[in-house]
Amino acid sequence: MRQRASTRKKQPRRRARGGLAMTPGLSIGMRSEERQATPLMRLADEVVACRACAVAGYLGTANPIRPAVIAEPRIVLIGQAPGPVTDRKGYHFAGPAGRFLDTWLDLAGFPAGYFRQHVYLTSLTRCFPGKSPAGNGDRPPSRAEIALCRRFLDREFELLQPKVVLLVGKMAIDAFLGKRPLTDTVGRVFPSEGRVFVPLPHASGVSRWLNAPANKALLEHALAELSRLRVELGL
Repeated sequence: MRQRASTRKKQPRRRARGGLAMTPGLSIGMRSEERQATPLMRLADEVVACRACAVAGYLGTANPIRPAVIAEPRIVLIGQAPGPVTDRKGYHFAGPAGRFLDTWLDLAGFPAGYFRQHVYLTSLTRCFPGKSPAGNGDRPPSRAEIALCRRFLDREFELLQPKVVLLVGKMAIDAFLGKRPLTDTVGRVFPSEGRVFVPLPHASGVSRWLNAPANKALLEHALAELSRLRVELGL
């Protein structure tokens, strides 16, 4: 007998909040039972559930970005805060900054795909702060917002124990190295407590800092230092 074809329509695949279904690099190389058991996955769930900034009145609505938990994280990269594209798509560095950083790692000699496969992407705060009231880009997160999110960053350091940490943008650099001009940090490396911090400028097409030839040279030197670390540490 011929079987009657099913009349049920296929239901569209639902996208999990925080970009879980489509997040590049999410749990690469890990079986489902391993993903459920890892402390990093549990931490990612805590991040997504956080509403601290909304409760404190800093945000109207909290939308924390779920970290992409990768199988072999070799570098931690810390940015300022999610931007509007990341807020919409649900994964870190989803916009132009991600493309710049991917290119910078290529220039430092890392293989294609390394940025999403082996770099743990995170930020000082986990929600898009919104547009600047002055109308010139995104609003920088306040010290209070950064303090509320710091427990997540501390936990990530504890779990990952990274040898190399990339600090992208002045706010991330200041948070770990103290306030100083970008010209005093980019192009240098800062060993501390068994790891090396590598400052990088804000990876954005709207940043004017890299328009100066001297600053471009500092970025090139920073990428050369990162390339050296890649070889020396087996990254």
